[in-house]
Amino acid sequence: MKTFGTILLGAAMSTMLITAAAADTLENLERERAIVLDAYLDQALDPTQRQSKTQISRNRLVDLERMVMRDKSLAGKNTPHVRKAFDNYDLTFLVHAATEANRDVLDHWLDQIGVSTHSLMNARVGRR
Repeated sequence: MKTFGTILLGAAMSTMLITAAAADTLENLERERAIVLDAYLDQALDPTQRQSKTQISRNRLVDLERMVMRDKSLAGKNTPHVRKAFDNYDLTFLVHAATEANRDVLDHWLDQIGVSTHSLMNARVGRR
């Protein structure tokens, strides 16, 4: 026989799972973009592992970018999150923007955040 507490706990957990699974397309895009950038920057990966991991993520990113571009529900939202995403096209739609610029995804991302080869070569490792 189940107690009222366990039934209530089960209902609360089910509600949390349903809420967590209801991520919108923009959140999914941002999550996948973070995964691909993390793979590019992960020093523990050798070049073949990095290429394999980033290729899979890039393919998913292309699909997610298309889904966000076609998502009619985002057109009606005027939240700061949605506005910022569409104002920063080159960072939000990273794979599409990199393809349009005929550049690698990582090179395009670094350029958009203001990191150049020159600034990297002049950087020093140290404590602040």
